[in-house]
Amino acid sequence: MQRLVFLALTLAMTAIAAVPKVNADNYPSRPIRLIVGFPPGSAADITARVIGDVISRKLGQQVLVEVRPGAGSSIAAEYVARSPADGYTLFMASLSNVTNAVTNSNLPFDFVKDFAPVASLAGLPLILAVHPSLGLSSVDALIALARARPGELTYGSVGPGTVGHLAMELISARKNIKLVHVPYPGSPPQVTDLVAGRVSMALAVASTLMPQVAAGRLKALASCSAKRPRIAPNIPTISEMLVPGLDCTVWFGLMAPASTPRAVIDSLAAVATTALKSEDVVAKLTAPGFEPLGGSPEEFAQLIARGMVTWADAAEAAGLRK
Repeated sequence: MQRLVFLALTLAMTAIAAVPKVNADNYPSRPIRLIVGFPPGSAADITARVIGDVISRKLGQQVLVEVRPGAGSSIAAEYVARSPADGYTLFMASLSNVTNAVTNSNLPFDFVKDFAPVASLAGLPLILAVHPSLGLSSVDALIALARARPGELTYGSVGPGTVGHLAMELISARKNIKLVHVPYPGSPPQVTDLVAGRVSMALAVASTLMPQVAAGRLKALASCSAKRPRIAPNIPTISEMLVPGLDCTVWFGLMAPASTPRAVIDSLAAVATTALKSEDVVAKLTAPGFEPLGGSPEEFAQLIARGMVTWADAAEAAGLRK
């Protein structure tokens, strides 16, 4: 495992370091496009609009948030990976890109080699919720029902290979239950179908799901986070109940094509890191349940490298490596 961490980190650091040194005094001189791989209203979209607004104000150029949903954000990732490395096309990356990378060796891009990390921005826990019609009030009751009705209960995710899909398959493998996977292009349609009863359950981001729980339209059973999140302090974690150590906190971060000049990376990273310390940005992120992150491009590269190893091991255990 240490060798894998070293390899992933080396590749990520190379994407940062092996870029031309240029003067960023004139950057940006035109609008910047920030590409999001999930639909409007999704957690990635919310994060992009919060940080995009800050970049616009600090750098004096408009940041145009553009959504290109589908395939767990791999469609958007490929688009940015193939874009000019000039700092004018950026990517709102997430943990889903890591899980996609470790479960699908046939992606048309390399998430580590083809991108340069800029800054990690925010983390958001996933919440396991069910439709009220199931009449469930605990994870144990859910497992018992799934065993009694193998292959009948469905769960939604934001796409094959995303963290929600991977975590639910890992839980299914550990608890010897059979669930049917229903993929969606993003969290809003995923939760919409759960509220309508078209799927039985979902492991979805707290920002989209918890308002429906508060309104009584869904029942939250557990969070998939290292500790109970501030947005859902009264429900247990999946780590407590089912799979010790499982943390599905979804991070979101700013990335650029791999050959983007280091001066541009540093300029963007400085703005993002400073913004995440401001009361205004913190308030906008924590209200729907995000936790501000921040840090240097190198620290973001380390976060990605650790995730590549952690979720590769989980994918192996769940039988999802391709």
